[in-house]
Amino acid sequence: MASRSDTRQKVVQAAADLLRNHGRTAVTTRAVSTAAEVQPPTIYRLFGDMNGLLNAVAADGFTRYLARKVAQPASPDPVEDLRNGWNLHVEFGVENPAHYLLMYGDSVPGGDGETAREARRVLLTLVHRVAEAGRLVVGVEQAADMVHAAGTGVTLSLIRADPGRRDLSLSARTREAIIAAITSGPGDGAGADGDREPARRAIALRSVLDRSGAEFSEGERILLGELLTRLADADPGAGGL
Repeated sequence: MASRSDTRQKVVQAAADLLRNHGRTAVTTRAVSTAAEVQPPTIYRLFGDMNGLLNAVAADGFTRYLARKVAQPASPDPVEDLRNGWNLHVEFGVENPAHYLLMYGDSVPGGDGETAREARRVLLTLVHRVAEAGRLVVGVEQAADMVHAAGTGVTLSLIRADPGRRDLSLSARTREAIIAAITSGPGDGAGADGDREPARRAIALRSVLDRSGAEFSEGERILLGELLTRLADADPGAGGL
């Protein structure tokens, strides 16, 4: 007799296959139970309702996506790793449009689970490495938000475009525009973008502050972090008359 976890995975796989091959409207209780060879009440017993099942399918998609992303080895260039992470994100969406729409484009209630948070953590790790290298010119959270928003928007646009008119160069052009907006070049200093140099240095210091061996009180560490964050977020054009 199949275990509860085996039956659960069988139902998720059946629903994922229906989603991939026929779209979200095909994922009905009757269709899933028939494909998984279970009785309809089993679905409600395992997932509560169809939204619960769809959340499980989205989580399954996230898990496969994260497995590919985590498997990417780190290179000496953190910006190139961020670029590769973008490419992987877009490729996954174009290759798995139904899953991607469920995950990002038309999520079901309560769909932001542990796997979504893990995806965010992986992105923040990539961006944080750019900050540690002294090449980030906006805050880590803001940079991650920009990458996520732009990458998701590009992927959804490509998915929804007529396949015959799909312009894959949209991804590369948008990627490079975002990277240019949030990073400096490897050797860039004041001569490249002098207005952003103080922010770049503050962001780099803020990213390694927790690893510092300097003896700060908790209040001093918090204050220093706040000051560095304020410097990192300062508008370079706001200081003049």
